[in-house]
Amino acid sequence: MDKKTLTGLLIVAVILFGYVFYNSKQVEKYQNEQYRADSIARAEHPEWFTEQAPANASEAYATAKAAEQALQDSIRTANLGQSLIDASNAEAQTYTLENEVLKVWISSKGGIITNAELKEYKRYGGDPLMIYKDGTARFNMELFMKRSYNSVQINTEEYVFTDVETLEFPMEDGSMARSIKLRLPVDEGAAIEYVYTLYPNNYMVDFDVNFIGMQNYTSNLTFFNFDWGATTLQNEKGYKNENMNTTLAYHYPDARKIEQLGASDNSRSKEIKTKVQWVSFKQQFFSSVLIARDEFTAEKVGFNTYKPGTGSIKDFYATFSVPYDSDKTNYGFQYYFGPNDYKVMKSYDMKLEKVIPLGGSLISWINTGLTINVFNWLSKSIASYGIIILLLTIMIKLIILPLTYKSYMSSAKMRVLQPQIAEINERYPNQEDALKKQQAIMELYKKCGVSPMGGCIPMLIQMPILIAMFRFLPASIELRGQHFLWAEDLSSYDSVLQLPFNIPFYGDHVSLFTLLMALSLFFYSRMTYKQTASAGPQMAGMKFMTVYLMPILMLCWFNSYASGLTYYYLLSQLLTILIMFIIRYSVNEEKLLAKLQSNAAKAEKNATSKKKSKWMQRYEEALRQQQEMQRQQQQQIYGGHQKAHTAKPQSTKNQPPKKRR
Repeated sequence: MDKKTLTGLLIVAVILFGYVFYNSKQVEKYQNEQYRADSIARAEHPEWFTEQAPANASEAYATAKAAEQALQDSIRTANLGQSLIDASNAEAQTYTLENEVLKVWISSKGGIITNAELKEYKRYGGDPLMIYKDGTARFNMELFMKRSYNSVQINTEEYVFTDVETLEFPMEDGSMARSIKLRLPVDEGAAIEYVYTLYPNNYMVDFDVNFIGMQNYTSNLTFFNFDWGATTLQNEKGYKNENMNTTLAYHYPDARKIEQLGASDNSRSKEIKTKVQWVSFKQQFFSSVLIARDEFTAEKVGFNTYKPGTGSIKDFYATFSVPYDSDKTNYGFQYYFGPNDYKVMKSYDMKLEKVIPLGGSLISWINTGLTINVFNWLSKSIASYGIIILLLTIMIKLIILPLTYKSYMSSAKMRVLQPQIAEINERYPNQEDALKKQQAIMELYKKCGVSPMGGCIPMLIQMPILIAMFRFLPASIELRGQHFLWAEDLSSYDSVLQLPFNIPFYGDHVSLFTLLMALSLFFYSRMTYKQTASAGPQMAGMKFMTVYLMPILMLCWFNSYASGLTYYYLLSQLLTILIMFIIRYSVNEEKLLAKLQSNAAKAEKNATSKKKSKWMQRYEEALRQQQEMQRQQQQQIYGGHQKAHTAKPQSTKNQPPKKRR
């Protein structure tokens, strides 16, 4: 930077500082003069400043206020135009669109959907099921509009769409679709238009934003924004379970999975600033989704959680940015107001069904490929969903029966071999012989044809099915409101006793299905423990964990869960106990032991005549080397101790004699 430039910058800084200083002094002088004039006026005409002011003083004050208001109105009119001024002062009206399954209310104030009723569903208690709480739905489009000498910010929520038109047009099947057009006049021949269209038997509402004759007003516009928000009602019996399944989800274009903010009892938010296909305000069984037919960018999404007893679950919000093209006059969006029904959501081919928590890749595949199809097939001919769950449980048990039988037989084989395993333990009692003992036990298992993992692998194979049912039943909207035995709603907990206090980790009610499930788990665990306790001290040490602690944890954990799920687990435990009794009394353990001994004899005979495989030779050689290393280490340790004991004492020659006392 040269001297001339530096000198110029200093001169400009001095001028600006001098101007600010001078202007502040002038303002202070003006305020002092105004205060002095007011003081003189109060002293000379005190009646002007009392309630008994004469009529001419009131008229003068009113005239001054009117002139001030007129000036403000003229400035506002110059900025916005008379059309927007009229729209801001117009009276709002409410219109409706309705088909067989959905009814939406649209207010001309802001042109927004204020509520949506799902006509085929009811809230817990029988009231109409409303997606939004009255007066809490929010939607605002924000853009900058160019005027003759400046740009002004327009927020559509502040204006009434004064030009409204209702249309009907026929479909191919003869039914009628309906539309509502709402226009916000900006100037003569220029308007912002919202068009809502609802088709027959459809949960999807088309939402089109049209810019009519707006080219001169939006020539500098590069994007416009949406602000969307709503408060969701508590529609189900249990607040805890519904809140745990209520969250905000969104989907990236062409992505296989969706993203969620997760469950929370507090607040969560995230800045995305990435193109998304849709954003969903997802409740336990119902969702409202804003979808872009073209594209938009989600700037920030989040929610705040209400406390129990307020009647609401969460307050959602999301902001979007939409790129603007001056050659484009139509921008297409859609709303989905409907149930979290897998078949319904999947029919729109937008990955909406991903909001239903059916599990990860493998678990979801089991649910979508097997469980849902069987469930729907049974529901076509059976009205009681309690009976459907019973039949579904029996079918699952029959499918995994071979695995259950294999698991039991593996445990039985190990149990009948316990006397021989005890002999091996007596043969190698020392810790340094642990490797030899293990080798001998494995050799016994091999000769008898017993796999130590034979009981674990079948159980691991069954786990995906158990997890799939854990995911499917609480998320199944078909169970919502379905009665069975004492349960009035299989999608919520079955309270048979309401407690006057709350027990930590348990709740304030007693769920009978959960209590019976915990008892059945206790008896099943006790039965299996007796069969496996003789397998060794490790199993004996697991008694408290498996027999007592696990049923208590399940009782506390599932007390507020869907009664359909705890009913399924109860049936599953009872059928498992029945199957285990049948298998147990159909298997002769003496014959089983004789068969194992026969297998061992055949194995020894074959071992003498059959050449060992290279792998077995390498395995035995590795064991031999390991044993040799252990033997050498023990000899070194033993030899070191021997040297310490046999070492000669140091010579006492030249040492002074000890003094006698």
